[in-house]
Amino acid sequence: MKYILFFFFSLISSINAFQTFIPSSSSKVSSIRKSRSQELVSDLKNTKFLQANDRQILTKQYMAFDFFPSMSIKKKKFNPENRKTVVITGTTSGLGKATLQSLANRGDWYIICANRDPTRMDKIAKEEMGLTDADYVSMNVDLMSFDSTRKFCSELKTSLGSKGLDALICNAAIYKPADPIPRYSEDGIEASLQSNHLSHFLMISGLFTSLQKAKNARVTVVGSITGNTNSIGGGLVWPRADLGELKGMQSWNEPGDKITMIDGKSFNGAKAYKDSKVCNMMTANELHSRYHEATGITFNTMYPGCIAETPLFREKRQWFRTLFPVFMKYVTGGYVSEKEAGDRLGQTVWDPICAESGKYWSWNGDAKQVGRYDIGKGQVVGAGGAGGEIFANTPSNDVLNSFKASKMWDASTKITGAVWPKVSIPNQSRPIGKNASV
Repeated sequence: MKYILFFFFSLISSINAFQTFIPSSSSKVSSIRKSRSQELVSDLKNTKFLQANDRQILTKQYMAFDFFPSMSIKKKKFNPENRKTVVITGTTSGLGKATLQSLANRGDWYIICANRDPTRMDKIAKEEMGLTDADYVSMNVDLMSFDSTRKFCSELKTSLGSKGLDALICNAAIYKPADPIPRYSEDGIEASLQSNHLSHFLMISGLFTSLQKAKNARVTVVGSITGNTNSIGGGLVWPRADLGELKGMQSWNEPGDKITMIDGKSFNGAKAYKDSKVCNMMTANELHSRYHEATGITFNTMYPGCIAETPLFREKRQWFRTLFPVFMKYVTGGYVSEKEAGDRLGQTVWDPICAESGKYWSWNGDAKQVGRYDIGKGQVVGAGGAGGEIFANTPSNDVLNSFKASKMWDASTKITGAVWPKVSIPNQSRPIGKNASV
């Protein structure tokens, strides 16, 4: 079994490397369109700013998922039934959509769906999911734009008025392992870094005062085993997550400066995603250490299990999308359905167990070994897959590196212009990995 597992993960690593240089047939058509935008970038690369029209063209070309809305808030009456309010980013598909359904089914949550296309969200919510205006509201935000993220926060706070925000779920993400060259946002930031990490970092700061108004507010930032090198998925599959000395982020000086990779090295799409997930988990830990004691807000991260059919893998070849779920279900035992993953993510904002701050929540094992079949339970256990109970998992030492996390925090604050409360009480029980420097 060990050799089969090693062979499969080695094959995945080889495919990732191969796809970096040889696009699939479906990507060849889009590469023609991309080349026009690339020429535009080349022509303007010596300037600090792109014109508004040029930024629009580039942003539209480089959109990966429908997680990142255009600007135009849809006016609705907020929270008509006085339920608890939660923001979820990326609810038109995958984990975000499943989490929306899970919380809506409970009947005590009013969900603010933050997406690029509110019209599409309304169609999905009402026609596919049977939701009503009493359950949710669609709001526009483009996580590929800091200006859009700031505007979203401002409009949401205005709509909430004196009411607090009970929960924020930072879920939306893009994954571009086959891209041979980086895609940049209108702010000049590599797409995975901005949409997965930096814009969520900015959103948390922008909504911080609304979270403070609510009693026992919670923030959940979705993490991943791919960013944890102490797991099978993060430790055996090349490339590993590694922020290095954050030279890429620290090289940023002013708006218009480009950032390709956090470590300052050559672009790799799979690594860019994994590195962004390390930042996500570090962010949750830093928020807990800096603000939990002072504000009472609960800050956590989590891993929902391997959603092998998620749209996150839509750029993988068909054979991979067909075989990967089978492999994760019957070989590693890490498979979890979208529905169950959505229930897990939703659980982090309502379950009393998850009121404890500074945790990395997981289910059914730590995913640091291949699952084994438990006859008594009638299921595969130990690999983070379907079933099992929630528990506080241990992130990798890299994620727990408080010195590097502090550098990440400072660089992210500088790049995004995030404004944080002055009240900050360091947590003396802050988790520190064995590789940390203090």
